[in-house]
Amino acid sequence: MSFCTPKKDCSLCPRLVQFRKENQKKYPAYHNAPVEPFGSLDARILIVGMAPGLNGANQTNRPFTNDYAGDVLYPALKKYGFAKGIYDKQKDDGFELLDVRVTNAVRCVPPQNKVTGDEAKTCGRFLAEEIAAMPNLKIIVSLGTVSHNAVLRTLGYKQTDYKFTHGVVHRLPRHGILLLDSYHTSRYNINTGVLTDKMFDAIIQKLYRLLNGSD
Repeated sequence: MSFCTPKKDCSLCPRLVQFRKENQKKYPAYHNAPVEPFGSLDARILIVGMAPGLNGANQTNRPFTNDYAGDVLYPALKKYGFAKGIYDKQKDDGFELLDVRVTNAVRCVPPQNKVTGDEAKTCGRFLAEEIAAMPNLKIIVSLGTVSHNAVLRTLGYKQTDYKFTHGVVHRLPRHGILLLDSYHTSRYNINTGVLTDKMFDAIIQKLYRLLNGSD
């Protein structure tokens, strides 16, 4: 799994490196390094977020863990049989993903929770390695526009041909992969009503049907 993750002292993105150094002083007990993906490379599903949250994955070294977005994502996955155990917001809580892997387009926490196009492009090499190392991959779920664009760019598709639209399934013919779009499960999107728990439940339900050939 390590080859899909930048080295702990990765220096590819200067702005993110500077922010990492600031956080190492401010939060010495945090992970404060590129965050490792969560789940098996043998999974048929890959869920791609934007980047680690400052007090979430940047602290715990597990995507969406101790982050509001994970409070929405992980219970929904468990509801449809894609996870088991108790999600207790820490890496060693024993929570397990089933046939699902979770990662981010950018592996380091960004200032103000915003990544640049250059950072997403630079970190795309790790996403490319990850996708290439998943022999059973059938469906990618993109949480948000940044993730959607990163997946398309990584796989060599034009963004203009595959517009991000919540709930839409795009077929990526050269790879035999489906790309399912969803608004990100962020606190902001939930609080503003851009995404509701019911809407996201429908996304995971659709994912279940797609994987089982009933949609």
